[in-house]
Amino acid sequence: MAPTAREVVEQFNEAFNRHDVDAIMALMTDDCVFENTRLSPDGTRIEGHAAVRAFWTQFFHNSPKARFDTEEIFDAGDRCVVRWTYHWLKATGNGHREGGIGAIDFYTEWKSIYVDYSDKLQKAQIED
Repeated sequence: MAPTAREVVEQFNEAFNRHDVDAIMALMTDDCVFENTRLSPDGTRIEGHAAVRAFWTQFFHNSPKARFDTEEIFDAGDRCVVRWTYHWLKATGNGHREGGIGAIDFYTEWKSIYVDYSDKLQKAQIED
């Protein structure tokens, strides 16, 4: 039986927190596309399995303390929505975090991420 959208999201988050590039890439197709929210204002588009693998390898090398915490997750059929907080250390050694929401449609491979760069994302704003 194929995994649900929620199971894939949970597998990705667990692999991310282990910094396990092989496990992350096992969840992606050969023609995968990763749209990084950095560099502002439009982010960076990375296409293809090899290029995305290279991105994650470099990312974890540069961010050895990076982690996602799932604040809330729910699914309905083939869709999954995650409210998360991302933590990392800046070059200064100071901790930093940002919050966001990810929505995943399993069949169309649609994914939309909303990031709160102001670091003021409030739970009440999401639940209204």
